[in-house]
Amino acid sequence: MSNENVANLLKEERRFAPNAEIADGANVTAHTYAQANADELRFWKNQASRLTWSREPIQTLDWSSPPFAKWFADGELNVAYNCVDRHVEAGLGDRVAIHFEGEPGDSRAITYAELQRDVAQAAHALTALGVHAGDRVAIYLPMIPEAAVAMLACARIGAPHSVVFGGFSADALAARIADAGAQVVITADGGYRRGKQLALKPTVDQALTLDGVGHVRHVLVVRRTGQDVAMKDGRDEWWHEALAGQPEDHTPVAFGAEHPLFILYTSGTTGKPKGILHTSGGYLTQAAYTHHAVFDLKPETDVYWCTADVGWITGHSYIVYGPLANGATQVMYEGTPDAPHRGRFWEIIAKYGVSLLYTAPTAIRTFMKWGEHIPADYDLTSLRVLGSVGEPINPEAWIWYWEHIGGGRCPIVDTWWQTETGAMMISPLPGVTVTKPGAAQTPLPGISATVVDDGGNEAPDGVGGYLVLERPWPAMLRTIWGDDQRYIDTYWKRFGNRYFAGDGAKKDEDGDIWLMGRVDDVMLVSGHNISTAEVESALVSHPQVAEAAVVGVADATTGQAIVAFVIMRGGVPEDGPLAGELRAHVARTLGPIAKPQRVLCVPELPKTRSGKIMRRLLRDVAENRELGDVTTLTDPAVMHLIKDGLPTANNKS
Repeated sequence: MSNENVANLLKEERRFAPNAEIADGANVTAHTYAQANADELRFWKNQASRLTWSREPIQTLDWSSPPFAKWFADGELNVAYNCVDRHVEAGLGDRVAIHFEGEPGDSRAITYAELQRDVAQAAHALTALGVHAGDRVAIYLPMIPEAAVAMLACARIGAPHSVVFGGFSADALAARIADAGAQVVITADGGYRRGKQLALKPTVDQALTLDGVGHVRHVLVVRRTGQDVAMKDGRDEWWHEALAGQPEDHTPVAFGAEHPLFILYTSGTTGKPKGILHTSGGYLTQAAYTHHAVFDLKPETDVYWCTADVGWITGHSYIVYGPLANGATQVMYEGTPDAPHRGRFWEIIAKYGVSLLYTAPTAIRTFMKWGEHIPADYDLTSLRVLGSVGEPINPEAWIWYWEHIGGGRCPIVDTWWQTETGAMMISPLPGVTVTKPGAAQTPLPGISATVVDDGGNEAPDGVGGYLVLERPWPAMLRTIWGDDQRYIDTYWKRFGNRYFAGDGAKKDEDGDIWLMGRVDDVMLVSGHNISTAEVESALVSHPQVAEAAVVGVADATTGQAIVAFVIMRGGVPEDGPLAGELRAHVARTLGPIAKPQRVLCVPELPKTRSGKIMRRLLRDVAENRELGDVTTLTDPAVMHLIKDGLPTANNKS
C-alpha cells in the first residue's frame, strides 16, 4: 500500500459518538480496557469463567515454547454442553436458539431443548458409525440447521470437524478431506440458491472417486430439496434415518481445553490450502466473550443475525459457537440477498425483529447499487447494532449502512479478525468508541496489536506498515494441520515471536488502526481469501494454457476481483470464447467463488532474473495505471508487448 493511498484514508474526518442509550447499560465499558491492560492473563482467566468447566483451569497461558501456545491447558470442558445443555439446565429450554429461514420461504423455530435433542441423537449416530474422539469428520452442507447440529455433535464426542464451503468443487473438497484424513462426510442432497436447487451429493460422490480419500467409510446425507441422488450401499445413509431411534439424551464427555475442535482450510500463497487448527477452551472463551462484548448482546431480548456461511470462520465463531455459548436467539438464512427479491434481507429483519446484524461490506455495496428505496420499504426499527466483517469497509459504504439500514441511530462495529485468529481482534465497542467510517479502530480488551515497518520497528503514525499481534490470545490457531514448520514460517518467522497477519495497516494520529488489505499473494474477493497460486494452478491444468499469472484488482462491489493473464500453447486461437471457457474451467476446478472476472491472453509474463512473476506490474495493467519500475525485469520490453496486445483490457469476456 503506497503512502499516497494511506494519506487518502487519513482525510476521513467524520466522527460518530458512542450510542448514549447503549452506553448506559453496556456489557463492556472503557474501564474494561484498563482492567485488561493491567493484567491481560487475569482478564482472560475471568472471561473463561463465563464457560462451564468440568475441571476449572488453574493455568491460564503456557507460552514456554513459542509460537505454540496452550490456553487453560489443565482445564476440561465439553464445547457442545456449553452451547446447548447448560442453557436447558438453566431453565431456558423453551428459548428459540435458531430461527431458520429457507430460501423458498419455509421456516423453523428450534428451541434450545430441541437443539439438545438433535445434537444428542446426532452424537449417538456418529458413534454408531465408529467415530471416536480424535477422528475427523468432513461437513459439506448448505446453510441449514443440520450444519450447526453436525458441528455440535462432533464437538460433543471430541471428533474434530472440517467444514467445507458448499460452493467448492469436487477437487477442492477431496483435497480437504484427504488432508484432514476425514473418515465420515456429512452432506445434503442439495440446497436452494437463487431460486434453484443446488446439488451437493453428486459433488461428494465425485470427490470420493479421487486419489487420497479412500479412508472415507461413511456418508450421511441430509434430505433438504428432495432431489434424486445416488446412494451407495454400505457407505451412504440418510441423516434422518441414522438419527431415528437414537436416544434423545447423551452424556457429554469432558475433554482437555487443548483438545482439537476443528480444522478449517484457508488459502495459502503456495496454492495448497492451509488447515488451520483450533482447539476448545481458549477458542470458545474468546468467541463467546467477543460476541457478548462487541454486539452488546442481551440474550433475553436480542435477536441476532450473522449473514455468513458456516463454511467460513465467521460462521463457526459467530453463528455456531459464540452465539450459542451465550444462549442467544439467532436467525439462520439459507439463501442469497436477492432471492426471491432484493428486499429479502430487510424482510427477514422485519419478520423476526432482528436487533443485531452482522454482514459483509460486499453485501452492503451491493445493496447500495440496488438503491436505498428497497430497505426503505421495510420496518428496520428493531435494529440497534450493525456489524461488518470480512474485509475493510470503505467510508462510503459505512455511511450508507449507518444512514439507510441503521437509520442514523445504530452504532457500527467494523471487526477485523481472521480464520487464524479464531475470533474478533480489532473493533469499536458500541457504547464506548467514537467511531470513524472505514477504520478498524482499536484492539479489543486483552488483545495487543500494532503496526510495524519492514524492520519490525513501530511504524510512525500515518505511515503504512504491517499489522502484527504482539502477544498470544486465547482463540489463536495452534498450528497448520500436519505442518508445524509451515505454521512457523507463515506467521511467525518474519517478525520474531510476533504474529504477522499478512495485512497492511497504518495508525492515525489518535492511534486508531486502519486496514489496507493483503500484502501477500492472497486475494480478498467478497471477504474470502483466494490464493493466486491456487487459481494459477487451475488455469494451467487446462490443456490449452502454457502459463498463467493471477492478480487481484480493486472492484467496487467485491473489494477485489480476479484478473488472469495467460500464455496459450502454440496454435491455440486467442479469442473471446476461449476466455469464457477458461473462466468456466476455474469455476469447475475450484468453485464459482474463484472464477476470474477477466482472462487476458498475453505473449509473455513479466519476470525478474530469478524467475519471479512481477504481479505488481500486471496489476498496474489490469487497473489501467501507469507502469511501475520495470528495471528488475529480465526483459522490460515485455510490459509493452502486454499493454500493446490488450487494447480492450477492460473487456470482461
